[in-house]
Amino acid sequence: MIALVQRVRSSKVFVNGKVVGEISRGINCLLGIAVGDTEEEARWLADKVVNLRIFPDDQNKMNLSLLDISGELLVVSQFTLLADCVKGRRPSFTNSAPPEGAKKLYEYFTNYVKNVYKIKVETGIFGADMLVYIENDGPVTFILDSRNKFKR
Repeated sequence: MIALVQRVRSSKVFVNGKVVGEISRGINCLLGIAVGDTEEEARWLADKVVNLRIFPDDQNKMNLSLLDISGELLVVSQFTLLADCVKGRRPSFTNSAPPEGAKKLYEYFTNYVKNVYKIKVETGIFGADMLVYIENDGPVTFILDSRNKFKR
């Protein structure tokens, strides 16, 4: 499971011209689910995203988490994070989990954050063609990969 985490001033996602998810200051999380990913990995990654100290303290050091700033989280499904672009010129998506299993883990991830951390969590629509507006603050962007924690 891969999360591309961006510190944002605001972020919103549109489907068919309508806003379906919107946050102010917080994190935009593009989430890719891989073949073989588990709920354990989803919990680990969710905990990491919420507790990652990427917001500035009063000395302008990245020392505060989403929880510390009472920030918000926008989670958008992003299967292309699992693309293999090594061979040829067309990405291969064989590492991406099939939609039905990926959707379950995507929903598990978002519900876990809502239930455990009690913060505002917004989402896109899984599998939809989305337009994502990201006002990246910094810019600050990190890639978190559960495979680095759970070796396969």
